[in-house]
Amino acid sequence: MADTISYDLRDNIAQITLDDGKVNAMALPFFEGLAAAFDRAEKDGARAVVIAGRPGFFSAGLNLKLLPTLPPDELKKSMLAFPRIMLRAYTLPIPTVAAVTGHAVAGGALLAYLCDLRFVADGPFRLQMNETQIGIPLPTWILTVVQGAITPRWQTEALLHARAYSPAEAKERGMVTDVVPADQVIDAARTAAAGLASLDTRAYALSKQRLRAMAVRWAEERVETELVALPSPAR
Repeated sequence: MADTISYDLRDNIAQITLDDGKVNAMALPFFEGLAAAFDRAEKDGARAVVIAGRPGFFSAGLNLKLLPTLPPDELKKSMLAFPRIMLRAYTLPIPTVAAVTGHAVAGGALLAYLCDLRFVADGPFRLQMNETQIGIPLPTWILTVVQGAITPRWQTEALLHARAYSPAEAKERGMVTDVVPADQVIDAARTAAAGLASLDTRAYALSKQRLRAMAVRWAEERVETELVALPSPAR
């Protein structure tokens, strides 16, 4: 597991904490570490999963400084790992709760939106799908799976217009479950996870699979033909 991703199992809740000491930028080690944490949660029989960030940052999304410098083969591997781990988060057969401890931008916002519930720290933070602002055309797989969190009324401003939301604005639009004091956001997420942990595991897993099967199938068919196109270094 990547050093920036820690795992802790307590009270049947697996807590996965993202903390690289900076902005939790995403690249291949991040994706591999998150996959290993999901593997461990399933192996341990966790009844729910909490994904938490570090103080001030949940994640700033893809590492746009590192990724464009990679050799082509390594870049392609990284850009395939991105949708695969995000779809894994979306389909995890365990209830998932995001503890959004700060800014959640692009891939960071996406990871939060793909969890079943989202608790956001109150503060001067932004939640933003900023891809069209920085020159990244959104692939079909993102547009498909994010609709569970962003309803049709808000999709134009959130996805096409790259609107940045404060925690309160995101809650007003139904994009997050609740906004809580920053020092309570992980506790709030764990409390919600404990409630979800009482659900029947088999019934939950099958129901979640069936609920999301069509969206996932549609998304998976387009992953390789619509790899995220990184912006030019000149931007």
